[in-house]
Amino acid sequence: MASVIESGWLYLITHFSDFQLASLGSFLLHESVFFLSGLPFIYLERAGLLSKYKIQTKNNSPTAQEKCITRLLLYHFSVNLPLMIVSYPVFRFMGMRSSLPLPSWKVVLTQIIFYFILEDFVFYWGHRVLHTKWLYKHVHSVHHEYATPFGLTSEYAHPAEILFLGFATIVGPAITGPHLITLWLWMVLRVLETVEAHCGYHFPWSLSNFLPLYGGSDFHDYHHRLLYTKSGNYSSTFIYMDWIFGTDKGYRKLKALKHDGVEDDWKQT
Repeated sequence: MASVIESGWLYLITHFSDFQLASLGSFLLHESVFFLSGLPFIYLERAGLLSKYKIQTKNNSPTAQEKCITRLLLYHFSVNLPLMIVSYPVFRFMGMRSSLPLPSWKVVLTQIIFYFILEDFVFYWGHRVLHTKWLYKHVHSVHHEYATPFGLTSEYAHPAEILFLGFATIVGPAITGPHLITLWLWMVLRVLETVEAHCGYHFPWSLSNFLPLYGGSDFHDYHHRLLYTKSGNYSSTFIYMDWIFGTDKGYRKLKALKHDGVEDDWKQT
């Protein structure tokens, strides 16, 4: 398996420059993973499939879904792509490389774990700041236009928020200067996680059912259903920051009531 990966990587670095791979290659990989993982949830919602696993009964209109896709394409090409291009020199300066040999799985795993821990910490505080009155009204409210999220709404946000919270994702790799394949793996995992957190479905096979402290769709859906002053649940992937600072108390109380068989009759006010 390792030899197959190395052969494929050798082809890439032989036919494309470091800049092409790190900027354009990263962008194409991101777009492919994001839309291929997010679009199926639009189909599920429109077709009414697997509705017993849908967290909210409300559906988004086709117009709202199409608006999301249009804005995403605009922001991805006008914000994300330029950001990937201009950040290339920074990553090179910090030691990022694409040459062979590929890093060992121990190095990759260690760096990915570090990225998740750091991203959770930075994202949590950045997200909390975005829920202050002025920033929510002028910036973060764009993301919360969808009180019933679906996969693609994970990256539907004001351009300023894309830059602000995007820092949480890239700060780890910027510090460590990883191999490009590690950066790509981190990007894929991060995209899949945020799409799942916004998908609007909680399945029996959802990671939050098996992985301790993993937030997932049920955790983040609660955040979208409430007013910005009451929502809590600010964490990104793992929820330890909300647990430490008590910003998930409302969610945990609701889960306890449901567990005890009490009807969920709270309303958004």
